Amino acid sequence: MTAKDYTPLARHIQLASASERTGRPELPRTGGERATLTAFLDWHRETFALKCAGVAADRMSEKAVPPSGLSLHGLVRHLAGVERWWFRQHFAGEDLPTLHYSDHAPDQDFEWLDGDVAEALALWRGECEHARRIVAAAPSLDATCRSLVTGKEMSLRFILVDLIAEYARHNGHADLLRERIDGATGF
Repeated sequence: MTAKDYTPLARHIQLASASERTGRPELPRTGGERATLTAFLDWHRETFALKCAGVAADRMSEKAVPPSGLSLHGLVRHLAGVERWWFRQHFAGEDLPTLHYSDHAPDQDFEWLDGDVAEALALWRGECEHARRIVAAAPSLDATCRSLVTGKEMSLRFILVDLIAEYARHNGHADLLRERIDGATGF
């Protein structure tokens, strides 16, 4: 492929074929907004799972890019909390405790890595499943909730786009962490 052939579209086509190789769902090229947004979010969730796959439990907690406090284990805990916060606590209004967060220790998702990695992954996957059910049950992407922090109204559409951005950002972090741990890249 020449530099002329390397366009954003060509990169997207490469990502689609990578989806086939990794078992991630193929991203839709047509379809409705809900199907497109949920497919992109699930693609990013699965990308994150692939970045964690095959890493020994004792290496998941390595803070491999000094001076950063990020680790794959911390990202798993953080993303479980993010899923719960946005979909269950905000959008569905469930009265649940936050995960891996308190006012006196706001960074415990990244700092308190004494828990079992397999349990953290199971919790994250469980929160993703709850989120999928909530999104599927919503009457439309225009359904709203109020921010628990600001009180401002927000739509399910806003939450889905925000979560896609959250995962994209953290998948970049996970990419660097995984490369540092064992050299694996390109999921």
